[in-house]
Amino acid sequence: MPDHSDSTPILLVPGLNCSPRLYAAQIPALWRLGPVMVADHRRGETMAEIASRILAAAPSRFRLAGLSMGGYIALEIMRQAAGRVVKLALLDTSARAETPEQTERREKLIALVEAERFLEVNNVLWPVLVDPSRQKDVALRADIDKMAEETGAEAFVRQERAIIGRADSRPTLGGIKCPVLMVVGEHDQLTPPTHAKEIAQGIPGARFVILASSGHMSPMEKPEEVTRLLVDFFAG
Repeated sequence: MPDHSDSTPILLVPGLNCSPRLYAAQIPALWRLGPVMVADHRRGETMAEIASRILAAAPSRFRLAGLSMGGYIALEIMRQAAGRVVKLALLDTSARAETPEQTERREKLIALVEAERFLEVNNVLWPVLVDPSRQKDVALRADIDKMAEETGAEAFVRQERAIIGRADSRPTLGGIKCPVLMVVGEHDQLTPPTHAKEIAQGIPGARFVILASSGHMSPMEKPEEVTRLLVDFFAG
């Protein structure tokens, strides 16, 4: 029976410093396919612990999507409970482990938070978060700032620490047996198309889509396109 007939729940995992607001444009359309849950990824000190907490609250079987850090968590979920995942959509993410250069940048952001300057984090991130064409988009920036406010400084630091310690997921990609969709923004500077293509090539049968004129925040930058891709994938 097709997935859209059996109403398998859909579990969405937000990215770093992101809230359910990340998927605001997609949820109403996805809801027509079955129950929609947004994972709480604000608790837990490691990727394994965060994934374990999410799995404890998740349905027995579900369709899964994650962006960026949400993709790292989704790949950890596949390691812990692949049999529970019916379909997997990965958005603007990477299977690679952290590099020393990335860790150095994250430590600087953590230092800002520890100096009680959390609101400045997005000032640093903004230039690399979205497509160049959206750099002056006041409404988009306001929504991204709101997500940071909803996440909170303490959770942000926990998330960064978990990301720093994440595993290299590339060796386990070949073992993923469920259908996979990999989507990336053409101008994603944080997890570029080369990283996304690496995932798609590592998973047998994975579908790979590059979104034109989009950066790292594709569900917000290209809401209609991402909604269509997810609905078609999860309903097919």
